[in-house]
Amino acid sequence: MAIAYFDCNSGVAGDMVLGALVDAGLPFKYLKEQLSRLPLKAYEVKRVKGSSSIRGTNIQVIVKHEPKSDDYRSLDSMIAKSKLSKNVRELSRAIFEKLAKAEAKVHGISVNRVHFHEVGAVDSVIDIVGAAIGFDHFGFDAVYSSPLPMTRGRVKTMHGMLPVPAPATLELLKGIPVEPFPIKEEIVTPTGAAILTTTAEHFGECPIQVIKKTGYGFGDKRIPGITNALRLIIGEGFPVVVVQANIDDMNPQVFDHVIDCLFSAGAVDVDLSNIQMKKNRPAVCLSVMTPWSAKDRVIEVLLGETSTFGVRYWPVERKVLTRKLIAKRTKFGEVSFKIGCDVDGRILKVVPEYDDVKRIARKSKKPLVDILRELEAKGAELVGNKH
Repeated sequence: MAIAYFDCNSGVAGDMVLGALVDAGLPFKYLKEQLSRLPLKAYEVKRVKGSSSIRGTNIQVIVKHEPKSDDYRSLDSMIAKSKLSKNVRELSRAIFEKLAKAEAKVHGISVNRVHFHEVGAVDSVIDIVGAAIGFDHFGFDAVYSSPLPMTRGRVKTMHGMLPVPAPATLELLKGIPVEPFPIKEEIVTPTGAAILTTTAEHFGECPIQVIKKTGYGFGDKRIPGITNALRLIIGEGFPVVVVQANIDDMNPQVFDHVIDCLFSAGAVDVDLSNIQMKKNRPAVCLSVMTPWSAKDRVIEVLLGETSTFGVRYWPVERKVLTRKLIAKRTKFGEVSFKIGCDVDGRILKVVPEYDDVKRIARKSKKPLVDILRELEAKGAELVGNKH
């Protein structure tokens, strides 16, 4: 699975996201061609070398004049009616909506009254739509980010001097892990925060197993002592992880509730095994298979809902058949069959749904094993017909 990981070691801004995507392989010519599908004319996008000992890309938007309407409704309508692809339009609008809602909340106005004069309407459109073009170009299966740096200080705005992070940025960071960063500068902007909080499904450690590409997107600001660049890492991620805990001191009735919570948290499989632990106590090994993106939620359930004081986890690989359900008429009526296909679409397994088998057995008063045997034979016919 193709994963993008944004390492925000020196913050994030819209132009930094765009620069990192271009530096990682988004063709600059393609980016400009796609951006030309917007009905904006009075701007120019330039690519320059990042000012540092590290190679990278700085994307600059030179605006000749701002559009007559820089309110959210006008910009959203412009993107919606543009000739951009559906995926790019939808992601761009989702990011803009998140940004507009944050601005509206901190200023105490409706979303439709939000204007983007603070960050520049054209700059915002190019950064956000450009980022959406990049995400669509790479076709990431998942996007992750490091925790965002939390700085202090003041920033000059149309509303006067405001604390850093800017109020809209702080609103966007609600529920997002942050880390203290000992400088008095704005290094996380509202646009950068809006892009990542809309696209990233998790903020934390890097889940990439094999690194394929990297890119560095530079900001315009020069900050003494740090390289003002956003690092993008693209690679193959851990498909799933196994999280495990040994439990020897919990009422077994609680496991039913815990298992429900684990599946709600995103687990794909849960199993219990009897084991013998230290002090000669019989215990249960609780194993959970989960996508990496749900790992932290699963661990939170185990630490919060069971008596364990710790868990262990490791990445695993698995190969599964593509599954689908079909309904077939049989002598017992309509029955659902679970079909397993390989990557070429060949049917390898057909299994009757157990709940249907049990329902038929109860209704017909016939032995369940006899009904199951007949339906399994029916499934075997379906496999034979597809080879």
